[in-house]
Amino acid sequence: MLWLYLHFPHLLLDHVRRSQNATGALAIVDGAGQGVVQACPTARDLGITPGMRLKTALGLAPDLNILRADAKQEAWLLEDQARWLYHYAAHINLAPPDGLWAEVSSLQKLYGGLPAIWQTVEQALTERQLTAWVAIGHTPLAARLLAHTGKGECTADKGHILTALGNLPLQAAGFDKKSCTRLQRLGLNTLGEVFALPAPELARRLSPELLAIIQKIQGTRADPKAPWRPPHTFRQRADFIQEVEHAQGLLFSLQRILAELEEDLCWRQQDTDTLLLVLQHRHEEPTRLRIRTTGPEHRAEVFLKLIQLKLDQQPLRAPVTGLVLAVKRFTGREAPGGQDLLGETQDLNEAWHTLISRLQARLGEQALKQLAPMDDHRPEHAWSASEVRKPGKRQDSASALLPHRPLWLLKGPRPLEQTPVAWHSGPERISGGWWDGQRVHRDYYIARLPGGELAWVFRDVNDGWFIHGWFG
Repeated sequence: MLWLYLHFPHLLLDHVRRSQNATGALAIVDGAGQGVVQACPTARDLGITPGMRLKTALGLAPDLNILRADAKQEAWLLEDQARWLYHYAAHINLAPPDGLWAEVSSLQKLYGGLPAIWQTVEQALTERQLTAWVAIGHTPLAARLLAHTGKGECTADKGHILTALGNLPLQAAGFDKKSCTRLQRLGLNTLGEVFALPAPELARRLSPELLAIIQKIQGTRADPKAPWRPPHTFRQRADFIQEVEHAQGLLFSLQRILAELEEDLCWRQQDTDTLLLVLQHRHEEPTRLRIRTTGPEHRAEVFLKLIQLKLDQQPLRAPVTGLVLAVKRFTGREAPGGQDLLGETQDLNEAWHTLISRLQARLGEQALKQLAPMDDHRPEHAWSASEVRKPGKRQDSASALLPHRPLWLLKGPRPLEQTPVAWHSGPERISGGWWDGQRVHRDYYIARLPGGELAWVFRDVNDGWFIHGWFG
């Protein structure tokens, strides 16, 4: 069995630099805020290195941007990397705080060999702007040790892998200081020298814990890894070193996050109709924005447009220090509509959803109404305004075929003052309303007036003539 290991030497630093297109030196400090644990290339050019005291680093770069390491955030970031790696490999394992395993033996036929797997992972890392040291080993621990050296190779040759491991000093093998001292007193300085000891000698000279580690590296002891499964949610975040004061400044990170959401939805073969955007502020409660579409959607550009419209209607009330985009509601993907010769969609449902979603984002969810027929023959009471529904959705019984009706119905009938020059249909008798005290008894006609207008007119029980609507 072969394992691929990804070691992320500065995961938090990569995350921050992906969140905001900011310039200047940046350093990640430990939880106590005393020492530098990660430094960006600009900071390293100024002489700032991991392990340096923060006071010394500030002396070299007084304008140094600083972010304190957070164990919970690092755990979330590692899980986020596992989520995208799961798109390429089914057996994933987390190695906190900065590593991932992927079993790749079973993938060779799918990808066409180890080099293709290696190239696929490296290309994905480049697209995500992540730094990772990659290695392949015949055991999980072998792959991890080689990755930590930064000299991993794309090879399935067990002998070559063991040779590379054998050249590692004991400190690089992950042994604790006490174990290293004990082995060095025996004249052992490299992992290869430990491997060369006979099995009985290993069992006699090493502690049970140290022996288990050696055997797991060599593959003579089982080292099972329960596969990790991604949660059925999507959650991405961006953290800003420089506070964002205008909504336009959020677009850089939102474009990246929404592109990853689209990729995730396409991989799941699912859509969503609800996004939750949380904007974090330094001294105020977070701003929570719920973005809804009128139907299932997965396209990043549609989500981005809706968020822009929402932010136009609700300006930032305070500078933003970070944002979170979450999706918990997923729906099955509908069959795609056809396309014309130019590649444009012919899916009317998709066009409808896009239009209505943008209007609701601009005007508010309650600003749009859809006309619906009612079970009443009287024109004044034969319709109602209700929430916008999906096109093609089954209507009530009142949606059965009705006689021809005008596009423009007047608020109330008004006297007909001109004699029609032509009659096109009628009479259509409408009589009802006795149940609510607003009874009508009318004979309706479609008539053309002298000016050419096509009117909907009626005669009541008193032989009075009235106009009730106009046809387009």
